[in-house]
Amino acid sequence: MATFSSKITTIERHTLQQQQFRAGARGVLTQLLNDVATAAKIINREVRRAGLTDILGDEGSVNATGDEVKKLDVYADKAIYRVMDHTGRVCVMASEEVEDIISIPEEFASEDAPYVLMFDPLDGSSNIDANASIGTIFSIHRRVSTGKHGTKEDCLQAGHKQVAAGYVIYGSSTVMVYTTGHGVHGFTLDPTLGEFLLSAEDMRIPTAGSIYSVNERDTHSWTPELQEYVAWLKQEDPASRRPRTGRYIGSMIADVHRTLIKGGIFMYPGTVKKPSGKLRLLYEVAPLAWVVEQAGGKAILADGSSVLAVQPTELHQRTPVFMGSPADVDECAAFLTGSH
Repeated sequence: MATFSSKITTIERHTLQQQQFRAGARGVLTQLLNDVATAAKIINREVRRAGLTDILGDEGSVNATGDEVKKLDVYADKAIYRVMDHTGRVCVMASEEVEDIISIPEEFASEDAPYVLMFDPLDGSSNIDANASIGTIFSIHRRVSTGKHGTKEDCLQAGHKQVAAGYVIYGSSTVMVYTTGHGVHGFTLDPTLGEFLLSAEDMRIPTAGSIYSVNERDTHSWTPELQEYVAWLKQEDPASRRPRTGRYIGSMIADVHRTLIKGGIFMYPGTVKKPSGKLRLLYEVAPLAWVVEQAGGKAILADGSSVLAVQPTELHQRTPVFMGSPADVDECAAFLTGSH
């Protein structure tokens, strides 16, 4: 459970306070996180006005992974780039919407820019027209390259090497959740002040939950082990918190946020036709997995190994994932690995 603060703390102040946990911190990561918050405010403004500004619907193209691009996808992608490209804090960026790395303009590129930013500008964008919750996911790594311009290798780092990660969800309220490896903290955007204010410090996922979240359309294409697990969840047995309740919005960021708050498990498995699943490792899975683990949860692959240990080889690499409350993920792992 989170401890709710009675103090008024802005995200700027909170990120500054978090610097004490990072040896040799110079404030650059703090400034970068504040840049993310600024971009989120810009995107939030447009999301709130989407139905009035002819920005709903398809843009007319597909992105790097074959998904239909929405107009708001394009707006959000450009907003993040325009906030970040001239700051001197990032050496390179990568977006779910762009096939290759995003280079920093020559006049702003610097060998002293220490960080790499990767992001899904608008997760759940297929739900935009239905007015369902959508959000921005971000992941920050320390650069590994030298020289003026960042490289693809800067982006292809395992999730356990992240120095910051989080998300912003644009729902009934706009909430930003982030971690720098020292707990998970949530902020709510005050629309009158235009500031993200601390609303939940040191968020902790419940040890066990009563909700499972998965798209059951492809049940017939799952492994027998996963089919058995989901069938088990639906059986009556109060002693083991069953039957569980199925909840699936179809927006990963919304489903994972609910899982973080209420407990349970979020699953996006592979299928016979798509063994790697649909979710992108760098832009969706790794950052949200780190947030969940920092809140006391777990995030695994189908073989029970850690998602955060995966070494990516492609910018748009996909992976199955199972994440959530530790007790629920352990139950799932026991079925998936045949040890239940």
